[in-house]
Amino acid sequence: MNENASAMASPVRAVLSGLPQRLVQDGLVDEAAMLDAIAGARERKTHLVSWLVSREMAAARDIALAAAQEFGVPLLDLDAVNIDLDTVRLVNEKLLAKHRVLPLVKRGKRLHVAVSDPTNLHAVDEIKFQTGLSIEAVVVEDDKLQRAVQKAIEQVDTSMPALGEDDFALDNLEITSDEETEADVTRDDVEDAPIVRFVNKIMLDAIRRNASDIHFEPYEKYYRIRLRIDGVLREIAQPPVQLATKLAARLKVMSRLDIAERRVPQDGRIKMRLSKNRSIDFRVSSCPTLFGEKIVLRILDASTAMMGIDALGYEPFQKELYLKNLARPQGMILVTGPTGSGKTVSLYTGLAILNVEDTNISTAEDPAEIVLPGVNQVNVNPKVGLTFASALRAFLRQDPDVIMVGEVRDLETAEIAIKAAQTGHLVLSTLHTNDAPQTLTRLVDMGVKPYAIATSVSLIIAQRLARRLCGHCKAPMDLPAEAALREGFAREQVERPDFRVYRAVGCSQCTDGFKGRVGIYEVLPVTEAIGRIILEGGSAPHIRDQARKEGGWDLRAAALKKVLDGVTSLEEVNRVTVD
Repeated sequence: MNENASAMASPVRAVLSGLPQRLVQDGLVDEAAMLDAIAGARERKTHLVSWLVSREMAAARDIALAAAQEFGVPLLDLDAVNIDLDTVRLVNEKLLAKHRVLPLVKRGKRLHVAVSDPTNLHAVDEIKFQTGLSIEAVVVEDDKLQRAVQKAIEQVDTSMPALGEDDFALDNLEITSDEETEADVTRDDVEDAPIVRFVNKIMLDAIRRNASDIHFEPYEKYYRIRLRIDGVLREIAQPPVQLATKLAARLKVMSRLDIAERRVPQDGRIKMRLSKNRSIDFRVSSCPTLFGEKIVLRILDASTAMMGIDALGYEPFQKELYLKNLARPQGMILVTGPTGSGKTVSLYTGLAILNVEDTNISTAEDPAEIVLPGVNQVNVNPKVGLTFASALRAFLRQDPDVIMVGEVRDLETAEIAIKAAQTGHLVLSTLHTNDAPQTLTRLVDMGVKPYAIATSVSLIIAQRLARRLCGHCKAPMDLPAEAALREGFAREQVERPDFRVYRAVGCSQCTDGFKGRVGIYEVLPVTEAIGRIILEGGSAPHIRDQARKEGGWDLRAAALKKVLDGVTSLEEVNRVTVD
């Protein structure tokens, strides 16, 4: 019986070799699980070590230690290494991504390359053939290697030496600003053609990667460029610090700012026309810092902003409340949240629904970020006396049906908006508060009479933006019941057999396990009961308690629902909401 068992087991053992065999022998991975992992990695066309790490079958550190000991290869901590982009450029980007390897140091005819699996001889051979160098492998942890390779490819792709003559339409982009001048291109622009092409490429890469902002940041000994992707800043390039002045000058020329003035902040705008049917606006802000001007570009792409209400992430009952209040002939809808939480998109989604032939819509904004045909949009300009309040007064003399105010900043604007909501107009606006109940008390603090708030404000939407988990690589996460209860999940949710939460992993189709963002909303209708609390001078906690009694969800409850649906991770929810 034992002989038969041994005979049956031996073919299975023969399948394993190299690093998988060592991991099984060390007891890090069960033999059957390893065979399944090999099959799964082959089917998904991914690296075995990445498959093991992403599914928590073995720790990246343990795999690296086992590989180093088994094959006598040095073990290195990538966090302690400064990546040399000139060395990285020795290997084709496609090979870097395909085999997930990272060139570290070139000494003579030897190239030291970071790998997570030193038995991947195919990768070594391809790099050796492409570079003509002798390859020396160095073992590193797979998760750190994945991040380092992705970052290195991004930096190589956007660094100055990497720009070639065949880059996508870099020389043919049409770039203008709000204020046209006689000459579209200055002498300095022509003389500094590499700077022009570099800035154009950064802007194009930001658009391709759906970034919301570009940060050009000078420091004493280095210069960095970062993109805000899905709400998180990521460094993409470190051009020489000596180029700080030229980069700032180029951006200021593009946005028609005063190049000679470096002592005070300036604001401008750039329009980049990608094709006959698509153009992208950039809102430009310069600010003097210790070591030069920091310049931030906010990307305003109307095509990505107008997604439709179904794509924003409202729960069905929240969507119904929003649509119901949009259909009312009068009242005020307030959207609240921090900068970058998607308030403008929520408001414009509502305006797009209301934008029909028989409705007169006027907006006052600072500035108008999305151009919406059929809507009368005004940019406020306090320098010439065109404030939110004065724009509102003008709107009320032009027979409006719907008014949108970019932000309620002061008592004068709030009072005019509330009077408009009380006299047959639908008013939409934003306010900066942490949640919906605080919005009502904030209006009281500004000096608005409680009875005016109770009779005019009809709906408050507080919101945040959370990163969506990548559908290709997200993986289930073990969350003990007690930990889930502490996070705010209900006991009946935790005790369900299908209770499951997911975590971010990371793959070639996403950024650190996330792709895109989804809204998290607290939708608070001002009911009769809540109106009475306002009239009685009640606090935000009293309003919050009443909203819960009426079945409303706060931001945390809405966020945990997104976790249960597998849309985002618990870690991401903890980043954007407070328990």
